[in-house]
This record gives sequence, structure tokens and C-alpha cells, in this order.
Amino acid sequence: YSPHIANLDLWKTSGHFDFYKEDMFDQMTVEDEQYQIKPMNCPFHCLMYKDQMRSYRELPIRWGELGTVYRYERSGTLHGLMRVRGFTQDDAHIFCLPEQLQDEIVGVLDLAEKILSRFGFNKYDVMLSTRPEKSVGSDDIWEAATAGLEGALKAKGWDYTVDEGGGAFYGPKIDLKIRDAIGRQWQCSTVQCDFNLPERFDLEYRAASGDRERPIMVHRAIFGSIERFFGILVENTAGDFPLWLAPVQLKLLPVTDSVQDFCAEVAAKAKARGLRVEVDRGMDRLPKQIRNAEKARIPIMAVVGVKEVESGTLAVRSRKNGDLGAFSVDALLDELT
Repeated sequence: YSPHIANLDLWKTSGHFDFYKEDMFDQMTVEDEQYQIKPMNCPFHCLMYKDQMRSYRELPIRWGELGTVYRYERSGTLHGLMRVRGFTQDDAHIFCLPEQLQDEIVGVLDLAEKILSRFGFNKYDVMLSTRPEKSVGSDDIWEAATAGLEGALKAKGWDYTVDEGGGAFYGPKIDLKIRDAIGRQWQCSTVQCDFNLPERFDLEYRAASGDRERPIMVHRAIFGSIERFFGILVENTAGDFPLWLAPVQLKLLPVTDSVQDFCAEVAAKAKARGLRVEVDRGMDRLPKQIRNAEKARIPIMAVVGVKEVESGTLAVRSRKNGDLGAFSVDALLDELT
């Protein structure tokens, strides 16, 4: 994990102080030195790369972290979990050779596609965001970076919309925007092509020829803001998560106090299989236990009475589909895992 605070000189080197200052919190003075709480993680990964001379044989280098960043959002723009002033990103940076660039970008898009679909996001808007008015670097660098992103999108066969001027100050980007329950777009996954930070931090590798060359830096996040992603997910599902994601996957509902030991044994077996399981110990009447479990969005319930203990079975109920019938303990655990 990279530090949360760094000397202001780091942000001057990266260009954030000159080109991103409006979105940063004010600096703090400590022992006559100015420090800045971080708006991004990328400068720290540049320092890690620069720690030693790299060889072309090492590239691509891929580093990632769950890094919390802080951005000064105006109070009127704050919106639940979707737009906050401090959030955590699944942030990664790839340092690669020019000939590796397109494959690396396609790899990020493949990963984003796989993970988003796992959470049920199969439709999203793809945006290619180009050079903003406030930016660093030459036209040639920006054209090369944009071409790298366009090549990856064509390789994927994706339709996309160009967002003129929507790129980061250091490079163009591809954004995948998902929609919330009322159809609003929110930026989620992003991949950015950056020729500028390697230049500003004087990053190099030794090429096969023995010459020193500049790597290309790819910024990527799949969830983007984890807070935003799960805020949208909760809204879109109303908290009714698929089994693999549910905080509690199985709730055991004892009909009488005499079956508590059996419930504890079943719970221990389920936990040993990696399931998240709870036993209802409130001893409410069964209809209320079922109602409470359904209100808590627990996908699978198992009713346990004296008959179930004697037969070694569970009366299984699905929140979505109602009664599923009797299962042996092992059969149910096999089904859920």
C-alpha cells in the first residue's frame, strides 16, 4: 500500500499540483514542509518503478493496490456512496513496452468484462475520452496513446462513443459506465494510456540494444470506486445478492430448542465448506423466523425440527422459489458449494 500523504514536491513532479489542483484538498504544513493528501496512487507506483534500473525482460510489470484516495468534491455534488470525498480504488499500473501496449489494454478490458458480468452488469456504455484542455505532453504523445486505446477497442469489437476532452490530464482513457436503478450513468472500470508520467518521473528500462528507453504506463481500475460500485449494486439488486455474494448464504431455523445442538453441527460443517451460515437463536415461531430471514435477503433457509434431526435431513427453503423439499445435510452443502 502506498502512503496516504506525500511531500508536495511529488505532486508537482507528477503534474497533479498544476493540472488537478482544483480537485485536491488544501496542502498541510508540517515542520516547514508542505504535504498533500493523495488524490491518486499513480505517482507512488512511479517511484517504485524508479527504485532500480529495469530491463526490457522484466516488462510488463504490473502492480496493484486497494488504495484510498481523497478528492475535493463540492458539497453540492456529493451523492450517497456514488460520489464521496474519500474512496478506495482497485488501482493497478502496468509498465510495458510499446509492442506490448495493445495486448495489455485488451487484457484489462477482458478482465473488466469478466468481472462486471459476474456481478450481473452485462450492458454498459463504453467511452473513449480524449485530451482535455488542461493537459501535459505533446500532440504526438497524445495521438500515440489514443491510437493504442482505439486499437484495443477495435480488437475487442466493441462499439464506443468518443468523449471529446474527457481524458485525464496525463492521458486518454477508456471508461465503462454502468447504470443505476433509475438509469443514471456512473463511471466504473477505466483503463488509461499514459506516456507523460514516465517522462515526468524519468522512468527508463534497458532495451535489447543496450539503450535506455521510456516505458509506457497503463492505469487501470476494474471496480473504480469500490464504494460507488457496491452502492449501484445494492440499488440495482435491492440487496438481493446472488448466493455467492450474500453476506449470509444459509440460515438455519430451529423449530424447538432441543434441536440447537444439531443446528450447531450443521453450521460447523457448512462453515468448514466455506459457507457463510447463521443459526436463528431468537426462538421465535417458525413463520416469523422465515419472515425475518427473507427480509434480511438470505437466499437459503433450512428448517430444523425433531423430524429432521431423526432423519438427518433439512427442510430447505429458497427466498425466491419457496419450499425446495428435504435434503440430506451433505446434499445441501454439495448443492451450495
